[in-house]
Amino acid sequence: MITQPRRHPQPVVLVLVLGGQGEQQKVLLGRKLTGFGAGNIVAPGGKVDPGESPLDAAVRELWEETALRVDPQDMQHRVTVYFRFPTRPLSDMDCEVFLAHTYAGVATASTELDAQWHYASRLPTQSMWQDAQHWLPRIISGECFTATVIMAPDNLGVERVVSSDW
Repeated sequence: MITQPRRHPQPVVLVLVLGGQGEQQKVLLGRKLTGFGAGNIVAPGGKVDPGESPLDAAVRELWEETALRVDPQDMQHRVTVYFRFPTRPLSDMDCEVFLAHTYAGVATASTELDAQWHYASRLPTQSMWQDAQHWLPRIISGECFTATVIMAPDNLGVERVVSSDW
């Protein structure tokens, strides 16, 4: 079997599915069950396969991890986040974040993600990567931007976040 060389930084996607409005607005997140960051609460998503567009990867990853189907036309590209791990550069990721308000199906757990709805006003940031508090609420509130997240030497904390609006 021929393996593809790893692209660096790794292109990845995240999908924020929103339901409800106002105080009742919820976002679909889940506890990551395998791989890098296992145990953290994260948004559905994953790696972009060779030859795959970020949009196609977002639709695929959402289906694989939650059993929700989203029409690509209903996905909105909202944010680009560059995650940089100075002491572990092979973990660097370039992340495209998509938002969806329309979906089909019922969110269910997979082998990768235990999908759960959370109120947007009470995000479980204490159980997420520390950078999430810097950008997740902004996306949910409708902002579009590019951010660079520089992780701390322990690869868990955040050294700094720099962003610019679109």
